[in-house]
Amino acid sequence: MDTNNKNLNEEQQEQLLFMMLIQQHQQIAMMSLGKLQNPATQEMEKDLSSAKYAIDTLAMLKKYTKGNLSDEASGYLEQTLTTLRLNYADEKKKEKEQGGEEKKNADSE
Repeated sequence: MDTNNKNLNEEQQEQLLFMMLIQQHQQIAMMSLGKLQNPATQEMEKDLSSAKYAIDTLAMLKKYTKGNLSDEASGYLEQTLTTLRLNYADEKKKEKEQGGEEKKNADSE
């Protein structure tokens, strides 16, 4: 397996690929949370169910790779999950507050 990293051994290459997989899911989640621009549409889009799917996928990877990751990869996965979960909770809170405001405005009309 050569990913143009000739100075890395096979284990290092595999670790790099695993971390890139984590990063891909992180970017998908952040786009779905409306935190990153979608490169295909150049728009900021929010789809919390897609964000949750990406976060849940990373959580599953954590569960199924427990005890098989280097400290660096494990720490990166944990840090990524923590960041994504906090951002997801923040967006859910905003969504709930926004829903309450819309209901309040509809009731006053």
